[in-house]
Amino acid sequence: MTAREMIDSLSGTLLCDERILSVPERELLANLLQRTRNHVSVSESAVTEVITRTVGEIIAERALGVLGESMTRQLLEQQLTTSLKRRLPAIRAATPGVPPPGPAPSDPSRPPGTSPPPISVGSPPPAPPGPAPSDPSRPPGTSPPPISFATTTSQPKTGGVAVLESDDYLPAECVVLDEFLTSTELNRLREYVLQQEMRFEISEVLSPGVTGSAVDYEQRRSRVLMDLGGHERMITDRLLTYMPRVLQKWGRDPFPVSRIEIQTTASNHGDFFHCHSDNAADEVANREITFVYFFHREPKQFSGGELRIYDSRRQNDNYVPTANYRTVVPEQNQLVLFASGLSHEITPVDCPSGKFGDSRFTVNGWIHK
Repeated sequence: MTAREMIDSLSGTLLCDERILSVPERELLANLLQRTRNHVSVSESAVTEVITRTVGEIIAERALGVLGESMTRQLLEQQLTTSLKRRLPAIRAATPGVPPPGPAPSDPSRPPGTSPPPISVGSPPPAPPGPAPSDPSRPPGTSPPPISFATTTSQPKTGGVAVLESDDYLPAECVVLDEFLTSTELNRLREYVLQQEMRFEISEVLSPGVTGSAVDYEQRRSRVLMDLGGHERMITDRLLTYMPRVLQKWGRDPFPVSRIEIQTTASNHGDFFHCHSDNAADEVANREITFVYFFHREPKQFSGGELRIYDSRRQNDNYVPTANYRTVVPEQNQLVLFASGLSHEITPVDCPSGKFGDSRFTVNGWIHK
């Protein structure tokens, strides 16, 4: 293969990546270039050259960012995996009360319908009586999958000026947990959700200074299910086993938890959620950490629906987005955590079939302080 053929092959691959050019952008730019070449006179050829060069620079800049972030992510994951393998015996010795990830058995000493004792995020959750259940998808003696910062980032230029982190500024930091559930747990959750189509309701939004929630199609479009049929315990128990490591990565101290909200969201063709923060309204001001767990049918029947998390700056009593953001593309069996005060959005979902079962599904929730 010649050098030109290699470049053409790489260019074709990159142009298929929607992080670089979305489908509408590709169509728009292709039409623009075609029109300038077909309808511009010879005397205006300089204009055509400028347009062509500008489009190429935009695409090249985005592609360079995607390649750089992909390489950085792989480097971090390799380093974290190596570090965790070396430190695993010490970690286990220091935290003997932390059960391995897996579904938590019921507590026979607690009456039905009562809440578990209070816990602190960042401290090991109380171990249930009896031996912890095994995880059928992981070989005995192996550690859970490493956690990593999301590094798939699309950031406009900032002129090289670094913004210092303070109480008035929140960087778009998030932690990603891959292979969060076992394959058996994932299949059971997905089967349950697909059977509940008729119970999903139109999503509502909370607005700062407004009491109660309401449907607002200009801000959000999706459907939600509040009852997870018992799967919520599996999700939250698994999540709490990871929280000490998550808070350590953020350099944060453990904090007491007042409650955990959790729901399932289905997003189909054209659904979205414009930029917002999860604790701006008074009713949810105690939300401290937001989590989003992605799952879907295989093979994946939708595109888009990306989670964009923005660097956020305090304005009055709330945080507002800046120009910089991280993009998290929905991946099967992946959970993402970030500070609830961060501005974020869900980009429009493209699901050509329109079938409920082909939707972008998430289990999303909030840990309250």
